[in-house]
Amino acid sequence: MILGFFVIAGASAVDLEDLIDNELNTASLRWGEKTVLVQFNNPQPAIIPRHDILKEHIESVSQNYRPNVMVEILYLYRKPRTARRTAWTTEEETSLLNEVMALSTLSGLQLYSSSRGAFLPFLETSQVIDGPSTKRPIPDPYYASPPAELSVYANLKDADFGENVYQFNFYTAAGALIFTQKNITSLTVGFIPVVGKNNLRTVAAILDAGDYLLVYAVSMVRAITLPGMKERIGRSFSIRVEVILRWFSAQADKAFRKAR
Repeated sequence: MILGFFVIAGASAVDLEDLIDNELNTASLRWGEKTVLVQFNNPQPAIIPRHDILKEHIESVSQNYRPNVMVEILYLYRKPRTARRTAWTTEEETSLLNEVMALSTLSGLQLYSSSRGAFLPFLETSQVIDGPSTKRPIPDPYYASPPAELSVYANLKDADFGENVYQFNFYTAAGALIFTQKNITSLTVGFIPVVGKNNLRTVAAILDAGDYLLVYAVSMVRAITLPGMKERIGRSFSIRVEVILRWFSAQADKAFRKAR
C-alpha cells in the first residue's frame, strides 16, 4: 500500500518546471490535484519527476523484480504563506520529517464510498513496532534533527488486507524526502495470500519545489494471477491514494505551522 513518508535533505529547492517534463505538464498537474496511473503486465514507471537520486532508488528497488501491477501518483502541495519559499528551512525539514513519520496518526483513517454514500473504515490501526518478530508497539520516532538514514517497522491493519508488518527505510537526498517500503508478511484477501512477502515495494518522495512540495510515489506489486485479482488490487491502491494524500496534506500543514 502507499503509506508512510520519506527522509530529509539539505535546504535545496528546485524549480517545479525542472522537475516536471513536458509530458507531465500535459497531465494538467495543478495545486491540490493529482495524477494517478495504474498499469498491469510488465509495467514501467511513466510519470517520474526529473530527479536522479529518486530514479536510482526506484531502479535499486525494482532490480530483478517483475511486478504485474503498478500504481503511480503525482501530487502538488502548495506550501502555506508563512513557509520559506526559496527552500525549506532546517526547522521545516525536521518538522515535516516528524509529522510524516507519525505513523500512529494513520489509525482510524476512512475512505468515502460513493456507492454507499458514507465514509468507511480504511486503516483500523497503525503502530510502529520494535521488530517483525516481537511486534511490540513503540512510540512514533521523533528527531531533533534529521538523521542521514533510518529503518522502522510498522504493524498496520487495513480493510482490504487485514493486519500486516511493513518495513520503511528512509534516506537523505538533496532537496528531497525519500523512502522505500516493503511488506514483511503476505497480504491476504480472506484466506488467500494474494501478495507474497516482499512482493509489494514502494518508493516515494517529497521534492522541495519552492512554493510547492511535489509528491511522487510508485507502488510495485507482484500479485497472484487469479482472474480479476490484479485489477482488484489496482483499484484498491488507487482508492487509498485519496486517503493517504488527505492525510499527508494535513500532516504537512501541521509541520509548517509548528516550524513558524
